[in-house]
Amino acid sequence: MRSVGYEYNFKVSGACYPEMHPDSKNRVEDIWNLKRKVESGCQQLITQLFFDNDTFYRFQESCTLSGIDVPILAGIMPIINRKQAIRLIQTCQTKVPRKFMAILEKYEYQPESLKEAGLAYALDQIVDLVTQDADGIHLYTMNQAETARYIYQATTAIFQNLSHAS
Repeated sequence: MRSVGYEYNFKVSGACYPEMHPDSKNRVEDIWNLKRKVESGCQQLITQLFFDNDTFYRFQESCTLSGIDVPILAGIMPIINRKQAIRLIQTCQTKVPRKFMAILEKYEYQPESLKEAGLAYALDQIVDLVTQDADGIHLYTMNQAETARYIYQATTAIFQNLSHAS
């Protein structure tokens, strides 16, 4: 029995790695495996986190050139504390831009300032992605509702303007 007033929308999403899956031998193998996911029914892709949007744009281009034509949502993780950032950098093997490292260094002993700078960095990434017509944003907040709410409120007008522009 279906509840009145609810519309169900089911999509098969797949994970992808803008900087290459850690188990892949090379970028060609990585993109080939991703294409197999899509050919097997994956309807959209969601990237693992990244801190350098140019990495995402190169990844998008590789996907397009390989015939991968499903939406790719950009995975953004606002960094709100130094311990979290260091752990992610070590475990995710992600490229860390000089600008981001400068934030970690400058605010090493100022947790509130680091949080504000981390949120600003994530917002900057999101604005850039939206203006470059990314298919969507997937926000990794690690169960931090306050962070999700902050990002949502700060970007609401940006996303509303997109729907009105079409």
